[in-house]
Amino acid sequence: MAAGKSSLENNGIPISLTDQNNTDLPPVDENNAKLLSGYKLAALVFGLSCCVFCTALDSTIVATSVPKIATQFHSLEDVGWYASSYMLTTCAVTLPFGRVYTLFPPKWTYLSALFLFELGSLICGIAPSSLTFIIGRAIAGLGGGGLLTGSLVIISKCVPVHRRPVFSGLIMGMYAIASVVAPPLGGAFTDHVTWRLCFYINLPFGAVTGVAVFFTFQNTKPIVQATLKEMLWGMDPLGTLIFVSAIVSLLLALQWGGSVYPWGNGRIIALFAVFGALLGCFVCLQLYLGKKAILPPHLLCRRNIWGSALFAFCANGVLISFVYYLPIWFQAVKGTSATRSGLMNLPFILSNVLMTMLSGVFVTMAQYLSPFMLLSALMTCISAGILTTLEPTSGSAKWAGYQFFIGIAIGTGFQLPIFVVQTTLPATDIPIATALMTFAPLLGGSVFVSVAQNLFNNRLVAGLKAQMTQTDVLAVLQAGPTGLWDRYQGDMLQTLLKVYNAAVTRTFYVGIGLAGASLIGAGVVQWRSPKEDANDDSREESTANFHIA
Repeated sequence: MAAGKSSLENNGIPISLTDQNNTDLPPVDENNAKLLSGYKLAALVFGLSCCVFCTALDSTIVATSVPKIATQFHSLEDVGWYASSYMLTTCAVTLPFGRVYTLFPPKWTYLSALFLFELGSLICGIAPSSLTFIIGRAIAGLGGGGLLTGSLVIISKCVPVHRRPVFSGLIMGMYAIASVVAPPLGGAFTDHVTWRLCFYINLPFGAVTGVAVFFTFQNTKPIVQATLKEMLWGMDPLGTLIFVSAIVSLLLALQWGGSVYPWGNGRIIALFAVFGALLGCFVCLQLYLGKKAILPPHLLCRRNIWGSALFAFCANGVLISFVYYLPIWFQAVKGTSATRSGLMNLPFILSNVLMTMLSGVFVTMAQYLSPFMLLSALMTCISAGILTTLEPTSGSAKWAGYQFFIGIAIGTGFQLPIFVVQTTLPATDIPIATALMTFAPLLGGSVFVSVAQNLFNNRLVAGLKAQMTQTDVLAVLQAGPTGLWDRYQGDMLQTLLKVYNAAVTRTFYVGIGLAGASLIGAGVVQWRSPKEDANDDSREESTANFHIA
């Protein structure tokens, strides 16, 4: 190997392993690619889908279980931590896991993350106290942060490039299903069995995943060959520490702001300031380290990558805002139970999942990604706008039809950023870029569910104050969305339904704004014809028949 340069041929295309300073990086094992087919591939995909389903469930399944958990533990003051402890650790470790999957054996890294997730779920299920429950949620988040990324990395190692969109679409379809059904499923478990089942359910699914990965996935070598010392330094420990600290500061500010403390409180301002300072330090460090960074600058310099990351950030923000607030609309405005609202969500669930899975097939047939991203963003913008027209008197044709439309819109593009990564990058970049495309939607969901919550609260309180006294306002807020129909009747009930309707539909404007921003991300991703792509001699932007580079 020539000094200052390291490369190999991957399907006839050289993959450079030289950093910005012309320093050799550890070599890639060019034979570390064992494609699967038949029953082995089916078993592996089924196992990975089970795991992704569980990790996505855990993000929102406690939303409807929190009241009973807090009541049993007599710990109302800990309610905020029941959801945030999982999201904090998941968001914090998702991006670092991209580096881990590059430097360490993907199989054992994945199984280690699965063990942590299962351990955390078990602790939550048997938790005798609030503190134990929170610790279990945090441990589950540490494992969960590596499982979606790992599932997609494993697919990239076992499936040829031209088939990856189909199988990745199946995986992301399970993520979409879980994201939407989690709250009503958690409510059903809590009402009819026990809230602990929300966590026990992960154990058999995790066992299926563990067996499937252990016996079918034989890639035990790391993507990059390195000594233990090189692996540890390759993890960019300083960058990881700064990044994790920055994300924790941001999410704590979003979690506490407006609920535990006012937004103008010194603690919240300090957390945002710490986040900004740490983010600046992180960016400078990544630029200095180059390809040795946890988030190499050469990836973000690719318009396809940062455009896709922006699209993913916005798309999941839209999805989560509707996942949270459509059930509230059904329960408050239509007076349904948590279980019934889940059934009324089916048009959204089914259309979203259907298109999430089918879009992989469509992309494989059309051999283009960019048009589908643009179509998804445009349809999401329109359908989110239509949903703002819902009224207490809206019939099933409207609320079902509107949900079906936005499910199709979001599902069309939800998993496309992953396809960009898996069909245009060299093997050494896929784990880190996949982690970025996993982290971006997680962060988008965390940020904009907080934004939507504040819009909802402000509009609800303002609407109530315009109709009644402060004492009555407090009584309505204490009744909650599900208590309106039991406590109020006649004209007062109709007035409250209109106020709740206005508050919920106000959150849908978040979806309109995010859909508009996702148009920018989709527009940045390049759209090239097959003829143009055939003339591109570089692996830098294209490795397959997907012409987006």
